[in-house]
Amino acid sequence: MLEVFVTKYLLDFALVFLVGLASKFIINKFGQDRADKIKEAILAAMLWAEEELGIGNGEEKWKIAWVKLIEILRKQKVSLKEGEISYVKDLMKATVPEVNEIIYKAMPDVVRNGRTLKYK
Repeated sequence: MLEVFVTKYLLDFALVFLVGLASKFIINKFGQDRADKIKEAILAAMLWAEEELGIGNGEEKWKIAWVKLIEILRKQKVSLKEGEISYVKDLMKATVPEVNEIIYKAMPDVVRNGRTLKYK
């Protein structure tokens, strides 16, 4: 009787538990891959817009970066869900300092020094 209980219920429990662990691992792995693709696409789109329009042009640059982001994600076969759009826009805004750092480090010193304010 005990052997029947162990083999029937305990093995079923073990099988369900292992399948649950495996599915959680796969979901987390693919979810992380998707998130990494989105983050890389955000940076690429913002750098592309910066290169395309140059420094400044704020609102126009945001529009062109968003279009480029969607294009990059489409090429990677990633589509944003309705609830993710606001989050991705927030990530884009949070990426601005990183983009600025990359752009300003790449500028020649003469150009970078010409952009600083001078006080009398």
